[in-house]
Amino acid sequence: MKLFKKLAASASALALLASGASAEISDGVVKIGLLTDMSGTYSDVAGPGTVTAAEMAIEEFGGTVAGAPIELVSADHQNKADIAANKARQWGDTENVDAFAELVTTSVAMAVFEVAKQQNKIALVSGAASSPLTNDACIPTGLHWTYNTRAMAVGTGSAVVAEGGDSWFFLTADYAFGESLQNDVSKVVEAAGGKVLGSVKHPFPASDFSSFMLQAQASGAKVIGLANAGGDTINAIKAAKEFGIVDAGQKIAGLLVFLSDVHALGLETAQGLQMTVSFYWDMNDETREWSKRFFDKTGKMPTGIQAGTYSAVRHYLKAIEATGSDDTDIIVAKMREMPVEDMFAHNAVLRTDGRMVHDMYLAEVKSPAESSGPWDYLKIVRTIPGEEAFGPLSESTCPTK
Repeated sequence: MKLFKKLAASASALALLASGASAEISDGVVKIGLLTDMSGTYSDVAGPGTVTAAEMAIEEFGGTVAGAPIELVSADHQNKADIAANKARQWGDTENVDAFAELVTTSVAMAVFEVAKQQNKIALVSGAASSPLTNDACIPTGLHWTYNTRAMAVGTGSAVVAEGGDSWFFLTADYAFGESLQNDVSKVVEAAGGKVLGSVKHPFPASDFSSFMLQAQASGAKVIGLANAGGDTINAIKAAKEFGIVDAGQKIAGLLVFLSDVHALGLETAQGLQMTVSFYWDMNDETREWSKRFFDKTGKMPTGIQAGTYSAVRHYLKAIEATGSDDTDIIVAKMREMPVEDMFAHNAVLRTDGRMVHDMYLAEVKSPAESSGPWDYLKIVRTIPGEEAFGPLSESTCPTK
C-alpha cells in the first residue's frame, strides 16, 4: 500500500507538472521558515550567517518568484528538539510556511522531519550531519543538502588511516549526531584494518574537556577522533594543546571542522589539521565572488553550512519558478529533476532518498607561513567524488527511496 501511494503521488505530481493545471502559489506568498542555533555551540558555523545566506538566495530572485513575494522568517531553536518542533508546527499550522530550512543539530532535524511529514512540508537540511537522515530516519520531503557523517568518515577518516593512524579513541558528543559520526568513522577505520580502542561520551555542549582528554591520552591510541562540532571541537582541540597531546605523539582528528573553527583556533594551533569540507570560499572565481558578498554583509567568510543553505533555498526557489507552483509534491519532483548548479555544487543531483550528491573536498589547514592573511586557511588536498563521499543509492536504507 505504501509503495502504491508513493507511485500514485509521483504520477500525480508529474501529471500536474506536464499539464500545468494547478500551477499556482496557494496563498499568494512563498514563505520559508529557517530554524538555526543563533547563540549556542553551532551559532558560528550556522546561526545568523545562514539567515544571511538564505536572504542572498532570495535577493537573486528580486524578492519574488512566480509572481509571488518571498518571505523569510527565522527563529533560534537553542539546539532543543522540542523548541524546534513546536516552532515548525506553529509556522506550518498558523503562518502558512511552505518549507523549513537549515536545521543544524541532528535531534532538531529529526524532530522537524516529523512535523514536515505530518504537514507535508519540505525540510531543507543544511546543518544537521547524521547519515540516518537519508537512511532509516528519512521522509519523502526531507532533503539533506550540505554533507553527512559518512562523507566525513570517507574523507578525514580514510586520510588519517592511510597516513598510519590505525588505532583510534573517540571523544563523542552525547547525542545522535556524535553517535552517527563515531559509527561511520569506525566502519572506515576497521575496513582499512585499523582498530577502535575505545570511546568516551561528553555532554553537549561541553566546556571542560580535561577528564575526557586524559582518558583518550591513557588509551594509547595513535589517533584521538573528535566526533563533535562547533564550540565542542574548538574546546577539545584547545584542551589537547594544553595537555601536550600532539607533542607527545598522538594525532587529533577533527571529524567535523569548519572554517570558523580554524579562525577561532588560529593557524598556530590548527595548522596541519585535516578536515573534510563541502565548500571553501577560495576555490574558484565563483566561490570567491559569492563569499566576498557574504563577507561584506557579515564580516566573516562563509562556512559550508551557510553556503549550503544558500544553495538549498536557491534550488527550492528555482523549482517554484520553473513550475509556477508551491505544491510540495510538484516542487520535490522538480527539484529532483533539475541538476543542482550554483557556486556550491556543479551538476549535482538530488536522489530519491533525499540525499543531494555533490563533490566533497579533503583539506589541510595551512601553517602561518603558508597563509597570505586572514581567512586564507586551507589548501585542498583531494576532491572526493560525490558517490564516493555519500555512497550509492543502493546503500541507502531509506524506506521511501
